[in-house]
Amino acid sequence: MGCCQSSSLIRASISSSSSGRKGQNLNHHHHNHSNHVAAASAAQPSNGAQPTATVGGGGGGVPGFTEFSFADLKAATNNFSPEYIVSESGEKAPNVVYKGRLQNQNNNNNNNNRGWIAVKKFTKLAWPDPKQFADEAWGVGKLRHKRLANLIGYCCDGDERLLVAEYLPNDTLAKHLFHWENQTIEWAMRLRVALYIAEALDYCSSEGRPLYHDLNAYRVLFDESGDPRLSCFGLMKNSRDGKSYSTNLAYTPPEYLRNGRVTPESVIFSFGTVLLDLLSGKHIPPSHALDMIRGKNILLLMDSHLEGNFSSEEATVVFDLASKCLQYEPRERPNTKDLVSTLAPLQNKPDVPSYVMLGIPKHEEAPPAPQHPLSPMGDACTRMDLTAIHQILVMTHYKDDEGTNELSFQEWTQQMRDMLEARKRGDVAFRDKDFKTAIDCYSQFIDVGTMISPTVYARRSLCHLLCDQPDAALRDAMQAQCVYPDWSTAFYMQAVALAKLDMHKDAADMLNEAATLEEKRQRGGR
Repeated sequence: MGCCQSSSLIRASISSSSSGRKGQNLNHHHHNHSNHVAAASAAQPSNGAQPTATVGGGGGGVPGFTEFSFADLKAATNNFSPEYIVSESGEKAPNVVYKGRLQNQNNNNNNNNRGWIAVKKFTKLAWPDPKQFADEAWGVGKLRHKRLANLIGYCCDGDERLLVAEYLPNDTLAKHLFHWENQTIEWAMRLRVALYIAEALDYCSSEGRPLYHDLNAYRVLFDESGDPRLSCFGLMKNSRDGKSYSTNLAYTPPEYLRNGRVTPESVIFSFGTVLLDLLSGKHIPPSHALDMIRGKNILLLMDSHLEGNFSSEEATVVFDLASKCLQYEPRERPNTKDLVSTLAPLQNKPDVPSYVMLGIPKHEEAPPAPQHPLSPMGDACTRMDLTAIHQILVMTHYKDDEGTNELSFQEWTQQMRDMLEARKRGDVAFRDKDFKTAIDCYSQFIDVGTMISPTVYARRSLCHLLCDQPDAALRDAMQAQCVYPDWSTAFYMQAVALAKLDMHKDAADMLNEAATLEEKRQRGGR
């Protein structure tokens, strides 16, 4: 079994080093691992030209495209609760986007972002022809790319028309860029956004889907790692005749005002307005911006929040590209490959993760699900659901400690009574979610050393996790395993701590080991 080696290595680290040294070693491993991950990420080609999955299956972590029932999506969004709304459109194209969570998550296809989805619900009149809606959805559903928030399904049930996409938890580019919360995106990140969106458009164009409707900063989302991705919803026409192009007037291509049609060149025009947003940090009407560009007043256009922290040469290249995108005549605008080839050489921080540049917390991956059927504890650990783990440990109490202590009458001293009183206080604090007090009380119990309890170690491990101390949590989970070598809970707790430390391969091994031990125990014998 692949996990045996991990288990023996972890057990060896307990016996060979003191508590202080163990923490340092684990921290060292953690930082090295993070560096390897960052290096691997940086080594990937930036153009992202290869799709990450096919319609038939969820390669690359993206579920395959499927048709959902209305009941599924209703349950996922808590009956389309207002609390689940993440965006609403204007009067021209009334529709609402909800976040939701799919039920029955014990399969790999729906493991993307732990089952969260984005559900776009249209009004009844938006798509009167169900066949047209289904055909469009299947067409967009074939696309799979790391620069897209991919479409993973649809629902066409009676008058209901819904699209289902990957849910990206971080704010839109608009919210970051226009200083709603005094956030300023650094220059290198703005260049990355421009390139990644150009790559998304180039991929869509190469796959025969060049028309992106109403491209603007609100369509650019940030995923768990802080990487910008383009919403797939803009690839769907949402009108009866396929000609309507709902748009903010500041972004309207000139040819649309002439004939009411959007073309691939219109998308390039809209991309030019996104470049202006990235440069200026505000909405500037394209005509006004072109006058400023022609007047060489580039510095007047730059976002003052950057405080001069940008390269004038790079800014000039981006301004020139924006100027070309905003040309009145569609044939004079560049194509998507021109966008990518112009922006790719400007990338100057390829080794710095996006979440660092955005100043957002790093996404914590759940370890892959094991092959064996999962118990409630295994399911909670796979989902990294610390609240559910807490509830299970409270309900289990100390029933798994039976046989781990043989106490004689002589050992029943005042010290023992004090130690058990400390454990009791720890249990009360643990139940009441006062995790720092629980750590203190359980430590008093453990430090005396007269009585050993794998459950106390498991409980203190969870407390450390909830206090953002994964190194200490891992040590306690390993101690629980030393006390009770075949206890699945000890392995489950190690899996969660290892995942928190970004050691996902070891975490997966521990999950499988735990599930195997559970299965063995169910067949008979402790």
